[in-house]
Amino acid sequence: MNYTALMIATLGLALPAQAAEQADPNRWLEDVTGEKALSWVKAHNTATGSFLEKEPGFAGLQTQIREILDSKAKIPNVVKMGAYYYNFWRDADHQRGVWRRTTLEEYRKTEPVWETVIDLDAVATADKENWVWKGADCRYPAWDRCLVNLSRGGADAVVIKEFDLNTKQFVADGFTLPEGHNEVTWQGKDAVFVGTDFGPGSMTETGYPRISKLWQRGTPVSTAKLVYEGQKGDVQVGSYVYEREGYRYEIVQRTPTFFTNEYFLREGDKLTQIAVPQDAVLSFFGPQMLIKLRAAWTVDGHTYASGSLLAADFAGFRAGKREFSVLFEPTDTTALSDSMASTQHYLILSTLDNVKGRLIEWHFDQGKWTQRKVDAPAFGSLGVESIDEDASDDYFMTSVDFLTPDSLSLAHGGTDARELLKQRPTYFDASKYEIAQNEAVSKDGTHVPYFIVKAKGLKLDGNNPTLLYGYGGFEISMTPYYSASMGKGWLEKGGVYVLANIRGGGEFGPRWHDAALKSKRQNAYDDFIAVAEDLVARKITQPKKLGIMGGSNGGLLMGVMMTERPDLFGAVVCQVPLLDMRRFNKMLVGAQWMGEYGNPDDPKDWAYIKRFSPYHNLHKNTKYPNILFTTSTRDDRVHPGHARKMMAQMEKLGVKSVWYYENTEGGHAGAANNKQVAYMTALEYTFLWKMLNP
Repeated sequence: MNYTALMIATLGLALPAQAAEQADPNRWLEDVTGEKALSWVKAHNTATGSFLEKEPGFAGLQTQIREILDSKAKIPNVVKMGAYYYNFWRDADHQRGVWRRTTLEEYRKTEPVWETVIDLDAVATADKENWVWKGADCRYPAWDRCLVNLSRGGADAVVIKEFDLNTKQFVADGFTLPEGHNEVTWQGKDAVFVGTDFGPGSMTETGYPRISKLWQRGTPVSTAKLVYEGQKGDVQVGSYVYEREGYRYEIVQRTPTFFTNEYFLREGDKLTQIAVPQDAVLSFFGPQMLIKLRAAWTVDGHTYASGSLLAADFAGFRAGKREFSVLFEPTDTTALSDSMASTQHYLILSTLDNVKGRLIEWHFDQGKWTQRKVDAPAFGSLGVESIDEDASDDYFMTSVDFLTPDSLSLAHGGTDARELLKQRPTYFDASKYEIAQNEAVSKDGTHVPYFIVKAKGLKLDGNNPTLLYGYGGFEISMTPYYSASMGKGWLEKGGVYVLANIRGGGEFGPRWHDAALKSKRQNAYDDFIAVAEDLVARKITQPKKLGIMGGSNGGLLMGVMMTERPDLFGAVVCQVPLLDMRRFNKMLVGAQWMGEYGNPDDPKDWAYIKRFSPYHNLHKNTKYPNILFTTSTRDDRVHPGHARKMMAQMEKLGVKSVWYYENTEGGHAGAANNKQVAYMTALEYTFLWKMLNP
């Protein structure tokens, strides 16, 4: 060992970035499609697959999950465009999926008649590509042309193809772009706003468009006219049009960091910045501008709380008026959730009260807002979606909890009356189980709620196999949901399921997220530990019977748990994770997450980041819990190198309780079709059950 390495090992000093990267013996595994790396992946996949596939119940569970995913009884969620309701659907007959449409009259039926618009399986076969559907942006208000986004293998990068909804054919000479992090939206009948790789320097350091241009039909994209140019260090730049009957705004959005935005109104070639806080989120409701605050905002001597939703007349605001209607103001237990629906005269807000769904309805008439609470189920998650805000006060409402499958209702602004349109079938006997909500007390005294799903009359003897799930980042809330796979693969076997609402999420608004941001990140990990310890203290389980699971940022959480408290858990499933926090900002699009974690190239930030970098906190002779890493070769969001290198390093340290599986498709979702989802899910539940029930 040389002197520098000796000092680092002895004193815990941080290597300079370049030296640290050179010292990483596993860097070769970052070569995503390199022959050597893929050979390593194949060997590990074979070992893990053969180990778990032979377990009793694996084949049966995989078949059950596949049948659930392929079932035609699922709710076909729809989006109204013109006279039709569109749905993307996958089942046993359509593994890659079919984009189809129907009428509301047909949709109300148990078995609607659908008209196929795009058969993605047929397109993939004809193109000889492994296409995965990534959505379509269709031209308003004619709803005649769409910009279809297709991904190879499920990656975030997409190919753009223009599609004619009337002829149901791709437009041969239409707007098309090769694979990339493309941002394309309609500006008019024959023009689109486009952000793509225009050549050297046109993309941000995170790999997204830095430049927005206006591209006219029939011209090369290289001749598109500049609309706005951001900075190289930005996350991205994009443009879009907000339009509803009588109101049309062209908006340019610059995103300097993951949590900040600048908005500009485009009028002809003139751009005027909209004077809202950078950390606010801007949207519109006809003549009204909606401002969702992530931090307190003081305007004309009045302070509006973080987490509030404000409304203002957009024309008046542009003229200098600062008159706001407060549509939502958080309390200690309430927060806005992510869904909001606009109708012709109503704005419906989905909110959380101690992580349980609530709805608030606002009526806008003659420049005034009036409020009404909406009667809705008292427990679970509620969502709302717009249908046709130009011509109707209808909206869709979804309701779900851990034991009640998703339902979709047609609701109406101004009334609590609603029509149940679809109900997902039950896949396990929920009558045997109950849902509870408990609280754990974190290290700093913060009360952290968690949901628990368990058998009625559960014996509190500490012997119950328990699966604890967490995320804790990016202001994303973990709310109740129905998982048939979890019911079949865990509850029916006798397991207990727990969902933790740790800091870093959005369960209590921006304050809950900010409490675990950057240097405060340990709070999220202390919260998760507190929930785990609370489960043990209540004698629901014990460490050797406690399994944990999480993906992406939740995968980082899993890595921290196994390195920080290996004694507290019996098994870990770490999905598409971040693990090397020394290099996360240099791997794929990771630089955009420095607003969440900090900058590891800044010594002050690295001083705290290194404490939650699992890859740098592995130690020889430590007894780690059983762990399964899963990731995807085609994940171009979180680099598969994180999981690969962690696995390789643990093997070098002589850890025997570690397994690895990398799906070759799937992107950040980890799987590209129902067959792959069924296999990966069965793999994970089989692993957990085996390790917690030796």
